[in-house]
Amino acid sequence: MDLQLAGKTALVTGGSKGIGLAVAKVLAAEGCHLHLAARTAADLEAARQDIASRHNVGVETHACDLSDSADQKALFEACPDVDILVNNAGAIPVGDLLAVDEATWRGAWDLKVFGFINLCRHFYGAMSGRGDGVIVNVIGLAGERASYGYIAGSAGNASLMHFTRALGGRSGDHGVRVVGVNPGRTATERMVYMLRHQAEKEFGDPERWEQYLAQEPMGRAGRPEEVADLVAFLASPRAAYITGTIVTIDGGKGSR
Repeated sequence: MDLQLAGKTALVTGGSKGIGLAVAKVLAAEGCHLHLAARTAADLEAARQDIASRHNVGVETHACDLSDSADQKALFEACPDVDILVNNAGAIPVGDLLAVDEATWRGAWDLKVFGFINLCRHFYGAMSGRGDGVIVNVIGLAGERASYGYIAGSAGNASLMHFTRALGGRSGDHGVRVVGVNPGRTATERMVYMLRHQAEKEFGDPERWEQYLAQEPMGRAGRPEEVADLVAFLASPRAAYITGTIVTIDGGKGSR
């Protein structure tokens, strides 16, 4: 299927690793020019070189702190005319209410919750003025399945789900689509780190982290490429009548 994305330009935050990098690679394969944003310049450069060696598209990188409102604004000013914004940056820590202190909670929400909201504010305004654009918010299953052991992430993701629905419910009036994707457990470096931490806490042995995957639907975690394919479809003209919607990709876990 031709997704009709060739020649468009996308900004992917958290685009140097994990789901963000997988999204960037799929969009590049479809002919999208890219802006990639993340904290670490070296990781961004490695991603840029890999993508540029495989696909004939432009790739620009932006090393920035997306928890900082000044950096958020600077990123917008560096690429205000993108056709697609993929909000993906953010890593809210695991832990219950007593384990996640106020500073950690606020820092995590500054990056993911307010980072998504502020970038939407900047780019949605520009897209509305042009009468065209797509925003895809990569949120997370915890917004649907609240967890005491991931309380900051559950609350943050739930907020972003309602934010996406509220904005996307009216954005089509201005030619802009806003959608969300809720991945379940996905095989990224961060997933392995979190499961190792959990195994250390529960079993005293971080090497037992793979035991948790046996409990997942189909006996495995999702693949970043599977999430990326969904993001690319939702960002494409093939999904032209989809807005204000959250699509879950979790192997059915949320329905069990």
